[in-house]
Amino acid sequence: MKLLFAFAAMLLLSIYHGETVYAQGCVAVRSNGAVCTRAHADTASSGWQLTMGYRYFHSFRHFVGKEEQKQRVQNGTDVRNYQHSLDITLAKKLNNHWSLALNVPLIANRRSSMYEHYGNTSTSPNARHSTHSFGMGDIRLSAYRWLLNPLTSEKGNIQVGAGIKLPTGDYNYQDFFYKNDTTKILGPVDQSIQLGDGGTGFSFEVNGYYVFSKVISVYGNFYYLINPREQNGTSTARGSAPTTANIANGSSVMSVPDQYMLRGGANLMFGNFSASAGVRFECVPVYDLAGGSNGFRRPGRILGIDPGVAYQFKKVNLFATVPVWVVRNRTQSVPDKIRTTLTGVYTQGDAAFSDYTINIGCSIKF
Repeated sequence: MKLLFAFAAMLLLSIYHGETVYAQGCVAVRSNGAVCTRAHADTASSGWQLTMGYRYFHSFRHFVGKEEQKQRVQNGTDVRNYQHSLDITLAKKLNNHWSLALNVPLIANRRSSMYEHYGNTSTSPNARHSTHSFGMGDIRLSAYRWLLNPLTSEKGNIQVGAGIKLPTGDYNYQDFFYKNDTTKILGPVDQSIQLGDGGTGFSFEVNGYYVFSKVISVYGNFYYLINPREQNGTSTARGSAPTTANIANGSSVMSVPDQYMLRGGANLMFGNFSASAGVRFECVPVYDLAGGSNGFRRPGRILGIDPGVAYQFKKVNLFATVPVWVVRNRTQSVPDKIRTTLTGVYTQGDAAFSDYTINIGCSIKF
């Protein structure tokens, strides 16, 4: 009997890889695993499975807290991030309970802005420029176990997983920043389009499903990435000297943040075709579970509806999900809090978010 199960990890990210993903735009949820909308506690013989998941978003809507800064788009000073990531996951089923998975994200980013180049107040027609990054992201190796025996628990099961994320992605990727028509400076690109975060992290997952009938089932996923390293040493000054204020509040170098994701919903099965609908929540927290939390980061969280479809062939599963974000919240970072204390003036930075994310892919069993 085919059991329906949603199995996801971000962030992205992807991932999202993430990062990317990740997934939120300037809030760097990185892509760290492809999304499969229809896996199950397979009782067949041990084998291999290759999953390839493509993730895309375009972020441009700026938020401070939950309030959108609509004037940024109206004035043309918005920051526009475009992220393409391909998560390649190779999994090996060891027996009915245990499996291993290796995830390798490939990422291509483009970031268009005025403020990083000529400045938001410039009237030059050349004021907007782009920086780019391309390459491999942070690799993750994970082990998974079904808690219940799949042979006797066909209607539902819970899977737990743990993994290690290696700092294989370049976290000091550099490109040119244009200061005027004749001057450009080479420096690290913005944190949101860096290929990696520079930390060795530890991921934890819980995935579960329950089948009510041949047509209806429910699923749930939880993913958390712990990054104990506080800062990775990459400058945020874009090739220039850091300001005294940024040094004082800790935002002169990039932080190595935690990230987590929650997902849940229902599946409808119609022969080999299935459709899912649920909710998805992604977050870069203000404070990490382990290690320090200072350094530049754009903490934030998003909540969205998460529709998806899948089609199962004999050994190939095609899937697609398009989360549409309905709540976007850029929270106050640790450097924001320090600057507020030092100056007596409340400070909270902004971040650009996307309206939706596109995830498409396939899984192939060998």
